[in-house]
Amino acid sequence: MSFSDLFDSGFKQRNKDHFAAIVRVAMSDGVINTEEREFLDRLSRNLDISEKDYAEIVKNYKSHPINPPSSYERRLERLYDLARMVWVDQVEGEKQVSILERLCVGLGFNPKNARYVTDKALDLVHNGVDGDTFVDEIKNMNK
Repeated sequence: MSFSDLFDSGFKQRNKDHFAAIVRVAMSDGVINTEEREFLDRLSRNLDISEKDYAEIVKNYKSHPINPPSSYERRLERLYDLARMVWVDQVEGEKQVSILERLCVGLGFNPKNARYVTDKALDLVHNGVDGDTFVDEIKNMNK
């Protein structure tokens, strides 16, 4: 096995883990609706998730760990994806918010302010900000 194969394998695994975390949010109400499915389909293509892996992740979404990115900016980008998934059906029930809050902690955010970060993230997504604005706003909320 070459060095590039090792890197590629790790990169693909991180993408699968990220995808599984998003599937967890989509499944928080027990079903993946049409809009969520379309988002997951687009995301799976962007993350290079095979059809086989897609089906396996949806079937066993709870068995995949949440591997937090090492950089703060990457964590914010993942949080943006997750918050958009919660908002995709434009209903942010307490169960979905709670799951997103737990995913925030899993991504490496401090448990003491995870609810604040979650609320801010959902507010920004609700207001339709793009990814760059989202990252800037979250970074600046502690200043």
